[in-house]
Amino acid sequence: MPDLMRKGMPWRTETMTDQRKEFVMKALASGANLSALCREYAVTRKTGRTWRDRARNDGLHGLRERSRRPLHSPGRLQEDEVCHLVMLKLAWPTWGPKKLCQLYEEGRGVALARSTCHRVLKASGLIKERKVRVRRPATLLVGPVVPLAANDVWTIDFKGWWHLGDGRRCEPLTVRDAFSRFVLAAHLPANGRTETVALQFDRLFRQHGLPKVIKSDNGAPFASSNGPLGLSKLSARWVALGIQLEHSRPAHPQDNGAHERMHRDIEAEVAAHVQVDAVTQQAALDVWRHDYNHVRPHERLQGRRPAQLYQKSPRLFPAEPAALDYGTGYSPRLVSSGGTIKYRGKMIFVSTALAHSHVGLRVLSSSAVEVWFNYLLVGTINLQTNRFHSAPSRSVKAVRLAA
Repeated sequence: MPDLMRKGMPWRTETMTDQRKEFVMKALASGANLSALCREYAVTRKTGRTWRDRARNDGLHGLRERSRRPLHSPGRLQEDEVCHLVMLKLAWPTWGPKKLCQLYEEGRGVALARSTCHRVLKASGLIKERKVRVRRPATLLVGPVVPLAANDVWTIDFKGWWHLGDGRRCEPLTVRDAFSRFVLAAHLPANGRTETVALQFDRLFRQHGLPKVIKSDNGAPFASSNGPLGLSKLSARWVALGIQLEHSRPAHPQDNGAHERMHRDIEAEVAAHVQVDAVTQQAALDVWRHDYNHVRPHERLQGRRPAQLYQKSPRLFPAEPAALDYGTGYSPRLVSSGGTIKYRGKMIFVSTALAHSHVGLRVLSSSAVEVWFNYLLVGTINLQTNRFHSAPSRSVKAVRLAA
């Protein structure tokens, strides 16, 4: 044997079936001792008798490994139940077993295990294996607003664009209530100009009332790098209505992660099916929004739908914008179309974002005057240079409750 090993001869290997054949050949021999054979092959007497009896009845072919699948499965899904589950998956291909199980139970009145749902859909080729994602700890904002009721916080953004069948660029504006997860809008505006987007929000305000906070990124038209405290013409309109602003950090989409997760659903369920023009694409978005709000169970809502939690805001959108009243101790000034105000006979530039709005001036000292816009301290005026200086920090804002 050592000589054979030097020449590279492999060890002799035996399969389980070969060992069983060897066992039964000895067991079927005249005068065989079954107990001794079982000890030799390290099997129980029950297993040894089973192998011997199979060889007697079926020959050596009876020694092959047999399926352990039960002959009868009383709890097995029937054909119509499997078809129903497959139809649900085909109707909502991006939904997982958890949501589909809930729809199945609501539709048929019979509970279904998530593992069963996953097994059926996987056997039908309707589930793709996902890559394991490395979970990293989330980065928290300093003092984010936590919604405790509907309309406490609206999150807004533009979904990444795609081309329609006619070649036009499609970039939906999305608005979502952070507490109920209710999607208030998934709208295709004619363009991204401030005036166009403002009209869309005015429509939402009339329909749903005013939120307490609007959370957005730092992109146009929601914010401006040139305006005091990042104010743009659009966000200045919201501040005038008493709506507070919350901006995510630049280049940190995870600060508005729930909204980005909704955009991933739009990417998979709407953008993946490009329509011929804006009209049909808007119709597809409307269908998706209805399913998201009224049909799709939400895990964070314990299986409830967003429409079950959302209700209209009690803060109504005014028919006419009310003049800002700063109360005693403040001198109101109207910002011109060029973004300037007049103080002590001097024209001082503040910001074009505040054009046609009233600001309140409060004397801080003999050389400085505070400039307030509704509840925000937007900056100060240096009376020695007659120049306006924006508030130094965007993360910590001085807030004055409206009188």
